[in-house]
Amino acid sequence: MKKEPNDVQGHDNEPPAGEEAGEERGLSLTDQLAALRDELEESRREASQNLDAAQRAQADLVNYRRRADEERISLGRYSTTRLIAKVLPVMEELDLAVAHAEQGGPTASWLEGVKLIQRKLLHLLESEGVTEIETVGVEFNPVEHEALGTVETAQYPPGCVTEAVRPGYRLHDRVIQPAQVMVAREP
Repeated sequence: MKKEPNDVQGHDNEPPAGEEAGEERGLSLTDQLAALRDELEESRREASQNLDAAQRAQADLVNYRRRADEERISLGRYSTTRLIAKVLPVMEELDLAVAHAEQGGPTASWLEGVKLIQRKLLHLLESEGVTEIETVGVEFNPVEHEALGTVETAQYPPGCVTEAVRPGYRLHDRVIQPAQVMVAREP
């Protein structure tokens, strides 16, 4: 028999006698209430776990973006490394040409032209973040220096660089060519 909303028997909160859902399933109201509370608690746990997972995923995304930005910046800073490494030997040859010409070689106008090229090349490298590694008089550093040999000298303390055979260069904070040096030892 179909009941209309106005045909409710008893109190508003009580189902009609004999038609309790729990009786159909064999559960009392107390058992139903306990089951609903368990379901509610389980749903709350799941919601909490889902919130935690979403927050972790969001944090992972933020960290990924930060790492990607740092990598992009680093890549931009060091993208010219191969080109600069190829230009450095040209700079060294110009240095040698100027050094030999100053000892009584070609004409003054030729020397001035080579010096102009040398200055322009130096400014180009500096504008890209290339700096020469400090050598003579500093303590030997295997990261920046490549020792070609040792020299007995009292002028410098043992372990200090006495002569730069070939200059070294760094791009920003990264060594791209170590300096080839001679290192002082005790006489």
